[in-house]
Amino acid sequence: MRYNHLILVIMLGMVFLLAGCGNSPETQIYNHLEEAVKLEEGFQEQQDEITKLEQEEQELYKQIIELGIEELDQIKEFAERALESIEKRDERISLEKESLDASRAEFEQSKELIGEIKDEEVKEKALTMYGTMINRFDAYDILNKTYNESLELEKQLYEMLQREDLEQEALQEQVEKVNLKYQEVIEANSLFNDYTSEYNELKKNFYEVAEINVKYID
Repeated sequence: MRYNHLILVIMLGMVFLLAGCGNSPETQIYNHLEEAVKLEEGFQEQQDEITKLEQEEQELYKQIIELGIEELDQIKEFAERALESIEKRDERISLEKESLDASRAEFEQSKELIGEIKDEEVKEKALTMYGTMINRFDAYDILNKTYNESLELEKQLYEMLQREDLEQEALQEQVEKVNLKYQEVIEANSLFNDYTSEYNELKKNFYEVAEINVKYID
């Protein structure tokens, strides 16, 4: 079984609006976009913890496969610890999704404001940016679902490892299921990252054509 921790691209944040534009639709959209960024601050924190837990579980798995079947008691101990680690990851994934759901709810408040933009070029940029971000959120939902499915398969694996009557063929089949599912996770993660990078660029372009002067965080 092979583990690869997720590397998720985070949206660009801003320090502040350098030159205000009153209460224009563009400025209101800016406010919603940047509030959405703030709501994702916990997202990166969860990712850091998830990575640590994945690495911890990887180490436990390595120790398990190095043990012989006659050392079942120790295998059971390591497997139980791995299951506890998975439960912690499950909790982190739930918190991560809450952060993204809150960000989406905030971001979607910009939709009606886009229709109020008078400049057609600016409106077009805003619509393209909006659609890409919605695609990003949809991609995350797929990633989240796939990751949770992988966690369930891993749970089944560690439960199997605690059985005295475990057959090698059944174990190998479960390992293959875990690996195949995790490959789906990697692909879903890649799509999410692609949309995030695309959105970051489109948002910068929108701010430029809308003449919203912002200072970017390095």
